[in-house]
Amino acid sequence: MKKIAVFPGSFDPITLGHVSVISRALPLFDRVIVAIGRNVEKKHMFPIEQRKQWIEMCFENDDRVVVEMYEGLTIDFCKQKGARYILRGLRTAADFEFERGIGQVNRKLAPDIESVFLLTEAHLTPVTSSIVRDVIRYGGDVSGMVPEVVKIP
Repeated sequence: MKKIAVFPGSFDPITLGHVSVISRALPLFDRVIVAIGRNVEKKHMFPIEQRKQWIEMCFENDDRVVVEMYEGLTIDFCKQKGARYILRGLRTAADFEFERGIGQVNRKLAPDIESVFLLTEAHLTPVTSSIVRDVIRYGGDVSGMVPEVVKIP
């Protein structure tokens, strides 16, 4: 049985921190599904198709990375894809507390699906998609925060 992990998020936009977590997870899993959640309640800066394309471009040379869009509970998506792992990156203690709660609920909903946490590389700890969006919104330079494929008009 293949070890499949789902890495869920909005990736609005994908950051170097996301790329690092995915890259570092590849030796642990046979496949990593980067799952872009559709949330009609949330206002995104970039269209979901653009976010998907950026992620695909980042990993175009590695067929172990698959990018898909989904709606609903991540646990249900994992079951549909035969994934037994949910991958999450942790930057701070606050991330840990937030992710721990979600992980415990997910474990209650699906005891056979494990949450796996990878620590963000220290130099990428301050980088979040929210901060990147703010920098973009005010015309700042996001190089060093996002992959080169993320082109901001």
